[in-house]
Amino acid sequence: MAQNQRPTSILESLGEEIVRIVAPVSICMFMVVILVSILNSSSSSSAATVSSIATIAYNESSSDSLWDKFTGALLNSLVFVAIITVATFVMVLLFYLRCVKFLKYYMGFSAFIVLGFLGGEIALFLIEDFDVPVDCFSFLVVLFNFSAVGVLAVFMSKMPILVTQGYLVLIGMLVAYWFTLLPEWTTWALLVALALYDLAAVLLPVGPLRLLVELAISRDEDIPALVYEARPVVYHESSPRDAVQTRMRVWRERNEISGNLPAVLDSVSEGNVISESSVDEIETSDSNPNSESSVVRAEEGQVLIRNSELLVPLIDIGGNVQPHGEEVSASNENLMLEGIGLGSSGAIKLGLGDFIFYSVLVGRAAMYDYMTVYACYLAIVAGLGITLMLLAIYQKALPALPVSIALGIMFYFLTRLFLEVFVVQCSLNLLMF
Repeated sequence: MAQNQRPTSILESLGEEIVRIVAPVSICMFMVVILVSILNSSSSSSAATVSSIATIAYNESSSDSLWDKFTGALLNSLVFVAIITVATFVMVLLFYLRCVKFLKYYMGFSAFIVLGFLGGEIALFLIEDFDVPVDCFSFLVVLFNFSAVGVLAVFMSKMPILVTQGYLVLIGMLVAYWFTLLPEWTTWALLVALALYDLAAVLLPVGPLRLLVELAISRDEDIPALVYEARPVVYHESSPRDAVQTRMRVWRERNEISGNLPAVLDSVSEGNVISESSVDEIETSDSNPNSESSVVRAEEGQVLIRNSELLVPLIDIGGNVQPHGEEVSASNENLMLEGIGLGSSGAIKLGLGDFIFYSVLVGRAAMYDYMTVYACYLAIVAGLGITLMLLAIYQKALPALPVSIALGIMFYFLTRLFLEVFVVQCSLNLLMF
C-alpha cells in the first residue's frame, strides 16, 4: 500500500494545516463582507446602529469631537473587556464546581439565540431587500428548525463534521456582522483591547483562559465552548526515526479500551502505534485471557484509524515518553485547548471569537472600499500563518488575535492613508503597475 512520505521541512508540514484553518476563516470574512456590502447600502439597515453592552458607557455621535470619540471608545472597550473577564472567571468557577452540563446548556442556548434572533433579523433584511415572497408561519418554522439543528450540531449530538463546521462559521459570521454595526471608533478600540486581553488571558499564569485550560487538562475533560476544530493532517511514517520525530499516538475513546490502558501504554512506550486489529484484540482479551490475541501487534510507523481514533502528538499520561531510547518532552502546556492550539485529536483548534473579530476588521474595512478589504485580508491571513508557525515551534496554546489584529489594523490605515492616494494618482495619470 502506498504511503505518504513525511514532509522535509516545517513549512511543508504546516502547509495543509494552515489551509484547513485559513479556509473557514476566509469563508467567514467573505460572507461578512457580502452582508456589509448588501445591507449597508440598502435602506433597511444602512443607518442601523446597535445598542449593546459594547456601547453601555458611551454612545458615539457624529457631532462629538475627536477627543470625545477617542475617550468614549476607550471607555467602552475597557468596560467590555472587564465584563468579558468577569464572565470568563465565572465560567472557570462553574467548571471547577463541575457544572459542565449547565455550561453546555448555556452555550447551546446562546447558539440558539444567535441563530434564531440575530440570524432571523438578518434574514428579514435580506428578504426585504430581495423581495422574497414568504409567509410568516413558514419563515418561523424554517428558522426554528434551522436554529435547533445548529444547536444539536454544535453541542448536543454527533453529526457530520462538515455540518458542525458550517454552523460554527455561520455563527461567527452573524455575530461579526452585528459587531460591524457598532460606531467606528468603538469598533477599533474594541479590536485593540480584545487583542491585548487575548494575549493576557492565554499567556499570563493567572489568565482566565489559561486557568480554565489547565483545569480541563488536569481532569481530562473537554471545555464546553464554541471552538472550530479542523480535521487533523495524517502523515504515515516510513521509519522509526520519523515516528520519533513526529511523536504520534492514537487517541482512544475512553469508553472503549479504558480497562486495558496499561497494555496500550506499554505498546506506545516502545515507539509503536496501535492498529485497528490490535484494538479489537485488546477488547476481546478479557473474555479469553489465555488467548494469544491479547498481545498488541502493530507495525512501526503505520496507523489504521478506527472510528473516531485520530493521530495526535505522542504524549504519555505520566509525562514523557521514550520511544527507542530517545526522550520526548511533553508537558501539560502542550495540551492546551483554547486560543489556538492542538486538540485531543491532533487537529488545530481555533476559538470562534477569533473568527468573529477577524471578520469584524474586514467588515469595517468593507465600509470604506475594497482595496482596504484586500489589504486587511492578506494581513490577517499572514498573521494567522505566523501564529500557526509559532504554534508548531512552541507546541503550546497561543493567542490568535494579537498578531493578526495588529497587522490588519496597520495595513488598514496604511492602505487608507497612503496606498489609496498612490493608486488614485497612478490611475489619473494613466500609469500601470
